Amino acid sequence: MTISTAPHKPQKTGWLFPFLRYLGRNKSLGIGLVILLILVAFTLFGQFFVDPKDAYPLSVPSKRPPSWEYPFGTDFYGRDLMAAMVVGMWQTAFIGVVAGGIGTFIGVVLGFVSAYFGGWVDASIRTVCQILTPIPVMLIQVVVAGSLDKRSVTIFTMALIVVMLAWMGPTLVIRSQVLTMKERQFVSVAKLSGVSDMGIIFKEILPNLLPFVAAAFVGQIFLAVFAAFYLAVLGLGPLREPLLGNIIWLAQSQGAFFNGWWWWPIIPSLGMILILGSLALINMGLDELSNPRIRRSE
Repeated sequence: MTISTAPHKPQKTGWLFPFLRYLGRNKSLGIGLVILLILVAFTLFGQFFVDPKDAYPLSVPSKRPPSWEYPFGTDFYGRDLMAAMVVGMWQTAFIGVVAGGIGTFIGVVLGFVSAYFGGWVDASIRTVCQILTPIPVMLIQVVVAGSLDKRSVTIFTMALIVVMLAWMGPTLVIRSQVLTMKERQFVSVAKLSGVSDMGIIFKEILPNLLPFVAAAFVGQIFLAVFAAFYLAVLGLGPLREPLLGNIIWLAQSQGAFFNGWWWWPIIPSLGMILILGSLALINMGLDELSNPRIRRSE
């Protein structure tokens, strides 16, 4: 009988169980992801159970309360509110992701350029941010959206309106982090080793700032979704599209509560609360992940 003397190799457990254990400690991130996944599943699988055409006016009988046939009821204009929620959540998410992605990308580029290269470039970018930061973003968005022809406003137009000043926050956040990071010892070693500026940015600094970039991206999506919501509630969005804010604005204009059509404004309001709540919780969880001073230990 021979006894093997080969060293025992530890088995790889993969990333799933450590990730789930971390979510158990980071409650905000875990709960936010669960709510977001439920909303995504509702939007994706809902398209198999509803006709997207029913999300637009004159598609179904009007003013029907929630029932087996219409689980969320119908509105004054003859739209199935369940179909409207399925389509409207997708459209709201599109505005948030497009505006948040563009704003974060511009902010990351400007933040890196400003902090890493310094000089007049840093002074110019910092001055522009300092001038624009005190300006009420909501006021600018309302003025721009209100000056457009309502027939020309689309979902993509809404995203561009929202992203106009969305780059300032990520620019200042990334700039401050890069200013700190570029003084670290590993960056000095890379410079002495002859690594180019682009190599230091993309191989040394950027990988260490990915949690901050992710947190900035989620934060910008939150702000973009909220901006699209209040612009639509004010009647400045694409009125024919079933954005959640548009549904609420139309319900207000028709006096839904006074006429007993309580389901009309309540259901999209709950949907918006869930969307914003999930994004806020995820942002809080990512802040814990990116901030070592508040990060929980294993």
